[in-house]
Amino acid sequence: MTRPPAPVSALPVWEELVTAALLGTDRRTPPGCAPGPDAPTQLLGAAALETVRRRASLRPARSAKHPEPAPADHRPPLPAAAARRLALLLADRSGVAGGGRRGTAPDLMELLPQWLAAANDHGYAAPAESLPALLDAARGRTDLRPAALAFAGPRALWLARLNPDWRFALRAAPGGDGALPRPEEAERVQRLWDEGLFAERVALLASLRARRPADARELLAGTWSTERAEDRLMFLDSLRTGLGPDDEPFLEQALADRSRNVRATAAELLSALPGSALAERMAARALACVSVDRSRAPAALVVEAPHECDAGMERDGVVPKPPAGRGERSWWFGQLVEATPLATWTGRLGARTPQEIIALPVADDWQSELHAAWCRAAVRQRDSAWARALLGSPTAPEAGGPGAVSLAERAKLLGVLASGERAEWVAGFIATHGLSEAFQLLGVCAVPWAAPLGRAVVDALNIARDAGNYPWSFSGVMGLAERCLDPSEAGRFDGLSAIPDEPEDASPGAGGYWAEAFQRMVTTLRLRAAMAEELAPAPR
Repeated sequence: MTRPPAPVSALPVWEELVTAALLGTDRRTPPGCAPGPDAPTQLLGAAALETVRRRASLRPARSAKHPEPAPADHRPPLPAAAARRLALLLADRSGVAGGGRRGTAPDLMELLPQWLAAANDHGYAAPAESLPALLDAARGRTDLRPAALAFAGPRALWLARLNPDWRFALRAAPGGDGALPRPEEAERVQRLWDEGLFAERVALLASLRARRPADARELLAGTWSTERAEDRLMFLDSLRTGLGPDDEPFLEQALADRSRNVRATAAELLSALPGSALAERMAARALACVSVDRSRAPAALVVEAPHECDAGMERDGVVPKPPAGRGERSWWFGQLVEATPLATWTGRLGARTPQEIIALPVADDWQSELHAAWCRAAVRQRDSAWARALLGSPTAPEAGGPGAVSLAERAKLLGVLASGERAEWVAGFIATHGLSEAFQLLGVCAVPWAAPLGRAVVDALNIARDAGNYPWSFSGVMGLAERCLDPSEAGRFDGLSAIPDEPEDASPGAGGYWAEAFQRMVTTLRLRAAMAEELAPAPR
């Protein structure tokens, strides 16, 4: 007597089929199939049917009204060679990146962000057949989503409405569930602001702020008192775009908000406006804490931190309770200095330049606290002169270790400088101090790395190889180099990809591992060069 078919599991059909194939049909009956000698054949048939369903990008369901056709994408099509390359990039799932990987094959998924950025720069449309894999990749990696959705275009949103797995695209893309109204469509703007979902309102406010900052501020002010605290915080953050003096009255009102986080954000935005009333109040408080003691030789800065955090300081964004391990007075003092316009110090300290001010000794071990606060102020106010002075010389001994300005602070300061100056500073740092502390500094440099920076990295890797260290000690830098070196540098590694003679004190087998790592780097750089060539528009 033939047994009835086994009931279908609650697991998705595809996962059930894979499990049955791995365990064998004698141990696990495929869903919808009868056990017995015909089970393997039925499994293959069910897998073929499910494959068609998956490729259609639509889950099986009851018959319903046909969806509207996908919208047209009028951007130029991707060149054929680039389309083939995209399919290979999306198919790769190698996982481990950088020098910790074995083998000479490039990590294609780590090159996908760079490929997407270049494709978007050229304005290409994504091939329709690549959209499901592109959406799957963006679902698994949030860092890919902005570039992937920009490249995928309107058809990605059309697909996302049909497959719940891709619903993130509707939340991530501005106007995912419908085009945002134009700024001049006042009635539609107001309706969406009053009736839209939170994500739609955030997207609307950001779009309006980028085009008409005053209109966005007025829209927000109209419903400010009725918004939830967490929503007010997100909306207030949108004012960073196009921040200007006209925003000061609204932000001053937000200083009295019920939410501490909202008050802190309003204070941060006001302190980024050097002429604001809050900046002047904070400057007056900070100046009362710092003076020059000319009786010392040489003259030194003397700090007298505040003895209390009064109501006015709290209203202006000073957080009264310090983190664990921090003293109250130093915590309050740092916040005052951070919010003070940096030009204030030039006037207070005898018209000295930023370099001269930073060179002044600071009495009673207050230097680290004062310099760290100046670092935060330089980053907040995007002041390149102060950032340059706080960074100092990359060849200075203290640049490679603990000091008044830490490496984390230096990385933030570098972000204030122009890309060329940034690369030059990091190249000097690597040439003097090596690669062991350079990873976070390299992460803020523009891609591809400028020639001096690329040469400094290659030379330092060569020195590390000759020292007999294992390459995975520099796995982070190796991974960055594969993605960030100028592809024209590939030729410099040809001589390094051979297995060198190992010195007696070298780590066993290190030479072979280095040769493998350099071979992978050469392969990756040449692949990046090929990718750029494939994406280049055909000559007319």
